[in-house]
Amino acid sequence: MSTFAVIMPAAGKSRRFHDKHYKKPFVPLAGRAVWLHSAERFLNRPDVKQVVLVVADEDREEFNRKFGANIAILDVDVCSGGVERADSIENALAMVKSDIDFVAVHDAARPCVAEKWIDQVFAAAEKNGAALLATPVAGTLKRVGSNKQIEATVDRQNLWEAQTPQVFRRELLAKAYAARAGKAVTDDATLVEQLGEPVTIVEGSPLNLKITTRDDLRLAEQVLKVLPRPKAKGSSHPFADDDLWR
Repeated sequence: MSTFAVIMPAAGKSRRFHDKHYKKPFVPLAGRAVWLHSAERFLNRPDVKQVVLVVADEDREEFNRKFGANIAILDVDVCSGGVERADSIENALAMVKSDIDFVAVHDAARPCVAEKWIDQVFAAAEKNGAALLATPVAGTLKRVGSNKQIEATVDRQNLWEAQTPQVFRRELLAKAYAARAGKAVTDDATLVEQLGEPVTIVEGSPLNLKITTRDDLRLAEQVLKVLPRPKAKGSSHPFADDDLWR
């Protein structure tokens, strides 16, 4: 069985979330923090041997105060974030254990990923070396200028919206980041593509949403009600104590 590490970036600024008390990975959702929902989708998988959460240095003291018990119970590694998202992932890659075969990158603020989607994208990465979840673009796309007026209608044929997890053979992702040369990118597949390596698309679901605004949080709460709940780790659920995120 192949082994996987999961990197979960949670070091962003959350500028569009507009909450003075919480950044989006740490906001309460259906009884516990968003990042805990995301983490639990991976923690009990037998093929996942390591989870690395990336946290901004400016949040580290408060994070430790609120979530120190969770980190200890779940055996999650915590890594310092960088200036850009790609810097954060590069920091986390340096912490991945040497015996790991594949690395998955999953947004800490994407709590509604189902086990079957993880199974499918992991299997595709094992077969092809690199794979990600994505959904075909359904709406009509408009290119808009700075004056908020439409410049063009974009053909949506063959366009897909990338999601996470994005999963790569460990050596391939390390090679892609070694060649990054400081470039800022919004996802990891971009760097692998720039090496000329193929990346396989696995169709995901619009339900695998990323928390960006308060409205997304309300929608995610409804989605969680219809997703199968991951089994608890051990005899008691490690996320049951609401006081751990207060």
